[in-house]
Amino acid sequence: MAVEENSKDLISVLWSGADILRSKMDANEYKDYLLGIVFYKYLSDSFLIKVYDMICDDKPETLQDALNTYIEELKGEDAEELVAEMKRECHYVIEPELTYTRFADDARNNVFSREQLQKAFNNIEQSDPLFADLFTDIDLYSNRLGTGDQKQSDTVASLIREIDKADLLNSDSDVLGNAYEYLIGQFASETGKKAGEFYTPQAVSKILTKIAIAGQETKKGLSVYDPCMGSGSLLLNAKRYSKEPGYIRYYGQELMTSTYNLARMNMFLHGIVPENQKLRNGDTLDGDWPTGEETDFNMVLMNPPYSAKWSAAAGFLQDERFSDYGVLAPKSKADYAFLLHGLYHLKSKGTMAIVLPHGVLFRGAAEGKIREKLLRSGNIYAVIGLPANLFYNTSIPTCIIVLKKHRDGRDVLFIDASKKFEKGKKQNTMTDEHIDSVINLYMKRETVDKESYLAEFEDIEKNDFNLNIPRYVDTFEKEEEVDLNTLLADMKKTEEEIEKVQSEFIDMLKELTSTDKDVMASLNSLIEMIEG
Repeated sequence: MAVEENSKDLISVLWSGADILRSKMDANEYKDYLLGIVFYKYLSDSFLIKVYDMICDDKPETLQDALNTYIEELKGEDAEELVAEMKRECHYVIEPELTYTRFADDARNNVFSREQLQKAFNNIEQSDPLFADLFTDIDLYSNRLGTGDQKQSDTVASLIREIDKADLLNSDSDVLGNAYEYLIGQFASETGKKAGEFYTPQAVSKILTKIAIAGQETKKGLSVYDPCMGSGSLLLNAKRYSKEPGYIRYYGQELMTSTYNLARMNMFLHGIVPENQKLRNGDTLDGDWPTGEETDFNMVLMNPPYSAKWSAAAGFLQDERFSDYGVLAPKSKADYAFLLHGLYHLKSKGTMAIVLPHGVLFRGAAEGKIREKLLRSGNIYAVIGLPANLFYNTSIPTCIIVLKKHRDGRDVLFIDASKKFEKGKKQNTMTDEHIDSVINLYMKRETVDKESYLAEFEDIEKNDFNLNIPRYVDTFEKEEEVDLNTLLADMKKTEEEIEKVQSEFIDMLKELTSTDKDVMASLNSLIEMIEG
């Protein structure tokens, strides 16, 4: 309960920081400022807590105490050794005057300098390849912050002061990580279509992760891969359901640089050590990655951009990811290119779960050929239809396709979860009850009337390898038979009621009088018309 309370306090402080910027720019822009400055505070506070622990073998009472102790230690003869040790521990070093604690103090005393904050960002970026170009999206000199140097500087100082109220000293990584996740979700809600670039709704993330991790929860050194990782939230879900979260290795790739930076910050804020995260800024389809020491993974999780365009150049037919299929996903719809990329990187005993539009289940031509080959190879394990309007960037219904690399059977489980949702103002949501219901159907792997159907390969072959869910799960509800005698009795009763009301209305009209002859003539005409 304390963790939840801490998390709420943290969220309210961070969200009030957003209020400072909300009137100046849209959410897709101010999220970079807010999340970037929160991240710098995290780096600075973590550094001071660690340096104090190294010097005093204890936790500081306040960050100011830690800063004072650090300043004193730097005057001594062991200063160089301390700095070198901190660099090894943290992968970066922050000078006393560039700590967030100092910046907040300067902001309160109206002597804050944007130049110093920019220098602090630059130092972090240059300290280790882990942090290269991490703060690129934060323009401390943007006109959006205000007109003129003073107003711009005041806006940044206000943000620094507000975020300083967040108590990271007494918040563990789960609390901070959850607060960060909440903010990312709120930004997704505010940015609408842009949110598709960086956010998968938590309900969908939970289903994907629970399915992909099933049977692997106790595995030490679990490897997770998301080739379209957005802000990294989907990857990080594995931490929630693993019994050995400290040993998970995370691999992720993201095309959009600002979103890639968000994912890197998100990893650190969730306490993921640098050795366990390998993230890359790049185009997943154009150039295969990873190609080094580890190329296949226990879990592959994906929510790629739907029906995106890609080059589909002939050379890709020689690419190991696609060469077995003889055809390529069409230029106008890269859905199967993403799916095959993920499957290629899946371990033989692993599980992959990907979200895609329903078209991949029944479209023909090249996609039909790829789908048939996957089904003949037994790669498609389950198809789950999700409710419409779950995502911020599209209202279309989507489905989850679950894939396995090598298995004995070729049966496919179909689940229709399209009705399992709560209607919301902007988006529909799936509750934990809905999610558990889907997972239970998946784990049972059997036919349940109107909810799921376990199709043998022969069923699918008869359907020409069309995987459209209504072909397998019959959700048709037979309408109740109408009793004609009851219906006639109801109609007669309604007619009698109408006649009674009409009679009362005419009596009321007849009581009306007027000295105006024309009004009385009109009134009498109306009464005659109603009486018929």
